[in-house]
Amino acid sequence: MFGALRLPRSILFGRGQRAALGSAAARIGKRALLCTDERQAAQPEFAAMLADLEANGVATRVFDGTIPDLPLGSIEACVSQVSDFGADIVIGVGGGSSIDMAKVVALMLTHGGSVRDYYGEFAVPGPIIPLIAIPTTSGTGSEVTPVAVIADEERGAKVGIASPHLIPQVAICDPELTVTCPPTLTAVSGSDAMTHAVEAFTTLARPIDAMLTEQHVFVGKNVLSDHMAKLAVGNLFKYLERAYRDGSDVEAREGVMLAALAAGCAFGTAGTAAAHALQYPVGNLTHTAHGAGVATLLPFVMQYNRPSCTEAFAELADVVGLTGETPTERAQAFIDAVTELFAKIGIPETLEALGLKADQQDYVAEYSLNAARLVKNNPRPLDLPAMQAITRAAFSGDRASLETI
Repeated sequence: MFGALRLPRSILFGRGQRAALGSAAARIGKRALLCTDERQAAQPEFAAMLADLEANGVATRVFDGTIPDLPLGSIEACVSQVSDFGADIVIGVGGGSSIDMAKVVALMLTHGGSVRDYYGEFAVPGPIIPLIAIPTTSGTGSEVTPVAVIADEERGAKVGIASPHLIPQVAICDPELTVTCPPTLTAVSGSDAMTHAVEAFTTLARPIDAMLTEQHVFVGKNVLSDHMAKLAVGNLFKYLERAYRDGSDVEAREGVMLAALAAGCAFGTAGTAAAHALQYPVGNLTHTAHGAGVATLLPFVMQYNRPSCTEAFAELADVVGLTGETPTERAQAFIDAVTELFAKIGIPETLEALGLKADQQDYVAEYSLNAARLVKNNPRPLDLPAMQAITRAAFSGDRASLETI
């Protein structure tokens, strides 16, 4: 057996846990920069967080200019606006973009230079200003992961910064903060979490080596990440459609937030694979949400990968109570069940429905191979013909075409 997890020092989960923010922050620092978006900054819950921080002797500065997909220019704007504040703690409140903003701003305030200096794995030279992450959606898992994804406008691409130094010290996961998420955001975020969990559970297991975690941020399938991934998958099958249908169902909101947290714990160590590699160019071309893209792609990636991870898919089928006489039958039942769940919550069923144009398919396949850390994680080898086959199947909706590859 081999297991690895890199996690925050403290994870708080449950209704009302946001009330611990002021006390938790005061133990770490005295000057808190809060990164959020304009909508979140206007919520009464956010005002209560500010009051709690100040009641605990923590001075605050708010940057509420975070925008989706986190363009590089928006990070630079934040750093220039807050560099005079002298923050000794950075708090991300919101979806994945707000938390990733907090990560990268804390990095820049600590080490300076250009954001581009830190692209890739292990480029962050040392610890950064301590982070607290408070998610208000249930999907990205960024509150517990070592990665931040930004949009580099000049390169026309999304790029990752991956380092254990980016893991927040504290993650506060309060499902009450997600009750106001609209159905579409609930679906997209929850499907993102499903993709994280499934890809983490089926990533390529690396040869066991004591230096594995020293040489790679994402180390592949292992017994500890598997435990988290199964928790996530089970909860999402039980609660995601409920949360989508009735946002006021707090029990369902709890279940989905716990799933997103667990999926983040899983992929933050194991990594993700082909669905994420393909989404990068798809997202750039269609300007659609990350979660919608990976979820649209996931059933097709799973179908392509099935010959290499039949037992793993069958094990996930067992988690959610699907039947079949053979591992192959249970594996296929799981792929079909994920596809059906996504259809029920309005995830686009093809890349064409997502907005990709027919003449963009080859570009997607070619560009996706540039995401080397994701390609190497895939359980079945990927080359250009394989990526083209997945892309074309996902564009047309023909999963069966991947059976012959």
